[in-house]
Order: sequence, then structure tokens, then C-alpha cells
Amino acid sequence: MSRVRLVRSDVLTAEVDYAYASVVPAGTRLVHLAGACPLDADGRTVAPGDPVAQAHQVVANLRQALADAGAGIEDVVSTRVLVASTDRSDLVAVWDVVRAAFGDHDVPSTLLGVTALGYPDQLCEVEAVAVARG
Repeated sequence: MSRVRLVRSDVLTAEVDYAYASVVPAGTRLVHLAGACPLDADGRTVAPGDPVAQAHQVVANLRQALADAGAGIEDVVSTRVLVASTDRSDLVAVWDVVRAAFGDHDVPSTLLGVTALGYPDQLCEVEAVAVARG
């Protein structure tokens, strides 16, 4: 069971697929993850030109970084999803992959279209904050 409590609103619209806020108990150890990028084990950007395929790699890399830090998807407090595109459909396509990875744990998240990301051919990245277990 997650120690993250997701906060809903009785006033703000319920037509969003994420919580508006999250709360963790005092004294909780937080994990601040670097942006998960669509890189393979050799440091190459996977699937140039395909934001959805890259989003799947990003999620896999995010899961691994969380595990390495003693956390899992259900321990994430918030995310920031970055997509190098001005086309809203690209943003939504990446969001759909990331959102599906979180299942019922619909953490507060920000989705942004940006001009460029750090690696050659990189189209998406996900930053996260999580709660460390134990």
C-alpha cells in the first residue's frame, strides 16, 4: 500500500484523469528522480521520430530508477511529462502511455510541450518525485 494520499476536489472539475494534489506523511523520505529519457542500455535514443515508442521506454526507465531508489510506481507523488512537440496530439499520445502505466495511482501531473530535449532525437521525458519505502 502506498503512503501517498491523492487529493481530489469537490469544487474543481472531475473531468481530469489525475488527482489535484498529493500528500505524504511528515518525516517521509522523498526521492527526486532525474527525468527518465528514452535511452537504451547503451545510451542511444530509441525509436527516433516515434513519441509513443519513446514513451514506453521512458516508463520502463522510470520504473527501473524507482526500483533502484527503493520505490515503485505506486510511491510516486507527482510527475512532469515533457514532449518535444507543438502538436497537441503528440502530447496526448505520450500522456496516454504514461497515464496507463500508473493505473489507479493517478498522481498529480503536468504535461508540457517543449521546444527541445537534451538527447539527439529525444521526443519525451518524465520527471518524478516519489516516497522511499522503509
